[in-house]
Amino acid sequence: MKKILGAILFMFLPLALYGQDIVKTLKTNKSGQGRVTIYQSSAIDALIGRADNVLSEENKSAKKGKAVGYRVMLYAGNNSRVSRSEAESVAKQVKEMFPEAVVYVRFSSPRWLCQLGDFRNIEEADAWMRKINATGKFKEMSIVKEQINVQF
Repeated sequence: MKKILGAILFMFLPLALYGQDIVKTLKTNKSGQGRVTIYQSSAIDALIGRADNVLSEENKSAKKGKAVGYRVMLYAGNNSRVSRSEAESVAKQVKEMFPEAVVYVRFSSPRWLCQLGDFRNIEEADAWMRKINATGKFKEMSIVKEQINVQF
């Protein structure tokens, strides 16, 4: 049985390798055969046969991960539909005033939260909290320690 499986894998290995470079194979001119013209983005060529499926050099260099950091808590409600809509309303107001800001609305049992930013240190979070406080629209804010999204 092991020999049969080994033989099957040995037979299909060249086909798998061939599939990784199919575009290049199709583009080569061979006498006595037709000609294939492929119109596609160079990003698709880069994706074929790659395990990581990276679209561009920019995405390749920007690795994302999680770290312990800080966020500005803008709203914390209870477990109701009203609290959810209030949290989303706060997020919408902040995004209108500060389009560059990253705002999160999420449910963390038993309440709905609206939080701002992915700050690596408390000073950055405090600067944003003062900036938002200066608008006068949000009264109760605090800085909380959270797991944040970071780019390396």
